[in-house]
Amino acid sequence: MASNKADLLQGTLDLLILKSLQNEPMHGFGIAVRIGQMSKDMLTVEQGSLYPALYRLEEQGWIKAEWGVSENNRKAKFYTLTPTGRKQLTTEEQSWAKLSTAINLVLGNA
Repeated sequence: MASNKADLLQGTLDLLILKSLQNEPMHGFGIAVRIGQMSKDMLTVEQGSLYPALYRLEEQGWIKAEWGVSENNRKAKFYTLTPTGRKQLTTEEQSWAKLSTAINLVLGNA
Protein backbone atom coordinates (compact mmCIF):
# COMPACT_ATOMS: atom_id res chain seq x y z
CA MET A 1 0.00 0.00 0.00
CA ALA A 2 1.52 3.32 -1.07
CA SER A 3 1.83 6.18 1.36
CA ASN A 4 1.83 9.88 0.56
CA LYS A 5 4.26 10.46 3.44
CA ALA A 6 7.98 10.63 2.81
CA ASP A 7 10.41 8.31 4.57
CA LEU A 8 13.12 10.07 6.56
CA LEU A 9 16.61 9.70 5.19
CA GLN A 10 18.97 8.22 7.71
CA GLY A 11 20.65 11.03 9.64
CA THR A 12 17.98 13.66 9.00
CA LEU A 13 16.04 13.01 12.21
CA ASP A 14 18.68 14.78 14.34
CA LEU A 15 18.41 17.87 12.13
CA LEU A 16 14.61 17.85 12.32
CA ILE A 17 14.60 17.50 16.11
CA LEU A 18 17.16 20.27 16.58
CA LYS A 19 15.22 22.53 14.22
CA SER A 20 11.93 21.87 16.02
CA LEU A 21 13.55 22.91 19.33
CA GLN A 22 15.09 26.08 17.89
CA ASN A 23 12.47 28.46 19.29
CA GLU A 24 11.09 26.80 22.43
CA PRO A 25 11.36 23.77 24.71
CA MET A 26 9.05 20.90 23.83
CA HIS A 27 8.14 17.42 25.02
CA GLY A 28 8.58 14.41 22.76
CA PHE A 29 5.03 14.27 21.43
CA GLY A 30 5.18 18.01 20.74
CA ILE A 31 8.38 17.54 18.74
CA ALA A 32 6.73 14.87 16.60
CA VAL A 33 3.71 17.11 16.04
CA ARG A 34 5.93 20.10 15.18
CA ILE A 35 7.89 18.09 12.60
CA GLY A 36 4.58 17.06 11.03
CA GLN A 37 3.38 20.67 10.99
CA MET A 38 6.64 22.03 9.55
CA SER A 39 6.53 19.41 6.77
CA LYS A 40 2.84 20.02 6.02
CA ASP A 41 2.19 16.48 7.27
CA MET A 42 4.58 14.93 4.73
CA LEU A 43 6.83 13.56 7.50
CA THR A 44 5.85 11.42 10.45
CA VAL A 45 8.23 10.55 13.27
CA GLU A 46 7.36 7.36 15.10
CA GLN A 47 7.97 7.07 18.84
CA GLY A 48 10.29 4.13 18.21
CA SER A 49 12.61 6.45 16.30
CA LEU A 50 12.03 9.69 18.19
CA TYR A 51 12.86 8.71 21.75
CA PRO A 52 16.13 6.89 21.00
CA ALA A 53 17.17 9.94 18.97
CA LEU A 54 16.28 12.27 21.87
CA TYR A 55 18.35 10.17 24.28
CA ARG A 56 21.26 10.16 21.82
CA LEU A 57 21.10 13.95 21.34
CA GLU A 58 20.98 14.41 25.10
CA GLU A 59 24.05 12.18 25.55
CA GLN A 60 25.88 14.27 22.91
CA GLY A 61 25.06 17.43 24.86
CA TRP A 62 23.03 18.97 22.02
CA ILE A 63 19.80 19.04 24.04
CA LYS A 64 18.95 18.90 27.72
CA ALA A 65 15.84 17.47 29.34
CA GLU A 66 13.88 18.66 32.36
CA TRP A 67 10.68 17.30 33.83
CA GLY A 68 7.65 19.53 33.61
CA VAL A 69 3.90 19.47 33.18
CA SER A 70 2.39 19.33 29.68
CA GLU A 71 -0.55 21.38 28.47
CA ASN A 72 -2.88 18.51 29.45
CA ASN A 73 -1.49 18.34 33.03
CA ARG A 74 0.68 15.27 32.50
CA LYS A 75 4.25 14.90 33.66
CA ALA A 76 6.56 15.07 30.65
CA LYS A 77 10.21 15.59 29.79
CA PHE A 78 10.77 18.90 28.04
CA TYR A 79 13.76 19.18 25.74
CA THR A 80 15.74 22.36 25.12
CA LEU A 81 18.60 23.13 22.74
CA THR A 82 21.93 23.72 24.46
CA PRO A 83 24.46 26.26 23.11
CA THR A 84 26.35 23.28 21.62
CA GLY A 85 23.08 22.09 20.07
CA ARG A 86 22.53 25.49 18.45
CA LYS A 87 25.99 25.28 16.87
CA GLN A 88 25.26 21.72 15.73
CA LEU A 89 21.97 22.85 14.18
CA THR A 90 23.88 25.36 12.04
CA THR A 91 26.37 22.66 11.03
CA GLU A 92 23.57 20.20 10.20
CA GLU A 93 21.69 22.82 8.14
CA GLN A 94 24.84 23.61 6.14
CA SER A 95 25.52 19.91 5.53
CA TRP A 96 21.93 19.36 4.41
CA ALA A 97 22.12 22.34 2.01
CA LYS A 98 25.28 20.90 0.42
CA LEU A 99 23.77 17.41 0.14
CA SER A 100 20.49 18.62 -1.34
CA THR A 101 22.37 20.80 -3.85
CA ALA A 102 24.49 17.81 -4.91
CA ILE A 103 21.43 15.57 -5.28
CA ASN A 104 19.63 18.24 -7.33
CA LEU A 105 22.70 18.49 -9.59
CA VAL A 106 22.64 14.74 -10.19
CA LEU A 107 18.89 14.83 -10.87
CA GLY A 108 19.30 17.80 -13.21
CA ASN A 109 17.12 20.03 -11.04
CA ALA A 110 19.71 22.71 -10.26
